[in-house]
Amino acid sequence: MDQQILADLKSLHTAAIDARNGYREALDDAEGKGMTPLFRDMIALHEGHAAALARELTKAGEKADDSGSFMSAVHRAIMDVRSLFNGLDAGVLPGLIDGEQRNAAKYDKALTDARPSQDIATLLTGQRAAIVEKIAAMQAMQAAAKQSAA
Repeated sequence: MDQQILADLKSLHTAAIDARNGYREALDDAEGKGMTPLFRDMIALHEGHAAALARELTKAGEKADDSGSFMSAVHRAIMDVRSLFNGLDAGVLPGLIDGEQRNAAKYDKALTDARPSQDIATLLTGQRAAIVEKIAAMQAMQAAAKQSAA
């Protein structure tokens, strides 16, 4: 497998782990309130993405690091602070949307950086589509929250 593709798969895997860890922290801090269902959905999404990416890395003879990066700690800290001051309600949606848009952009980069095999391209395209679908759902939630506040 091309080294650029491997680097992209590792980067996407780390991003999925980081996102999952941030949503786990949010779920813990939400204590069953606010955006709990969304946090659970996003944990499952990113956990599934990380697992599929890890399988591809393993097939290529690479080790998938499940510890994430420094961003895991940053995501946890942001959620802790937000939950202390504002709770984890619809007010967190802009940050979540922004983070998921950055994740989708990483998929765009991976799909254009190198020429992944058809299997890898299909995997990445599907994962990106799932993220974009969740972004749209979060944007709809955000619009509904603004509407009800008005």
